[in-house]
Amino acid sequence: MNALLQYAVQGLAAGSFYALAALGLAIIFGVLGVVNFAHGAFYMLGAVAAAVLLDTLNLTLWWSLLVVPALMFAFGVVVERLLVQWLLRLDPLYNFLLTFGLTLVLVELVKQKYGVSGLPYTPPEALQGRVELAGVVLPRYQLFVLLFSVAICVLVWLVMTRTRVGMIVRASTERPELARALGINVGRWVTPVFGFGVAIAGLAGVLAAPFRAITADMGNNFAIILFAVVVIGGLGSIVGAVVAGFLVGLVEAFGQAYAPTFAQILIFVLMALVILVRPAGLFGRKEATA
Repeated sequence: MNALLQYAVQGLAAGSFYALAALGLAIIFGVLGVVNFAHGAFYMLGAVAAAVLLDTLNLTLWWSLLVVPALMFAFGVVVERLLVQWLLRLDPLYNFLLTFGLTLVLVELVKQKYGVSGLPYTPPEALQGRVELAGVVLPRYQLFVLLFSVAICVLVWLVMTRTRVGMIVRASTERPELARALGINVGRWVTPVFGFGVAIAGLAGVLAAPFRAITADMGNNFAIILFAVVVIGGLGSIVGAVVAGFLVGLVEAFGQAYAPTFAQILIFVLMALVILVRPAGLFGRKEATA
């Protein structure tokens, strides 16, 4: 029983990264219709930025959780204004190729600047060590990541469901055609929504900095799993992205514990099963698959 609880916490902590990043990816896809292949690279940039700020300015994790998402938001706005906006009226494949190319450029730039070896990152002393919970000794940082990610997801949900701005963005995300029919200028929200999605990916990268090896390639495999998460949850579904993120984290953790050879394969088996039963995903709409 103790082992199961330990694996569950580890899986939920790992799923926190997927849930946060998939949340941003789902919002970007819902409003812009852009399959942002560069999301994994933005996640990597968040981790790299946290490591650089710690090394050069001695900004700890607490400051990076505030500063890095702000920087990534600004970077996302620049990317959308300079690149993405010009292809929005074309086939979505063009923006997919654009973001794929952007990924290659960002990864290569980071390699040229910081090399291929991992950058060091030490979490604050308060988050080091282990804590006992229900008779199980768990890493303190994993518990923090889990609680912090849940808090962020709940906060985003409250903003989306309890504020006028949130309801407009949610309508633009989940029912863009209906939102336009009701007179909502969906295009007005394109730039800030893209920036917000990039900021969330950067935030996930900051949380991953003490947890994962910080390398230029850390976002490659992450992006592949992230698209599986979005497909499982349902394209454009905010709730689906979060739920599927934590679900995939659990599958990955228990897979590594009991069948390490097939741990990542199980994620795509789950994706295939979901597609067979519900082609639109767990919380997706039929229109999204069309």
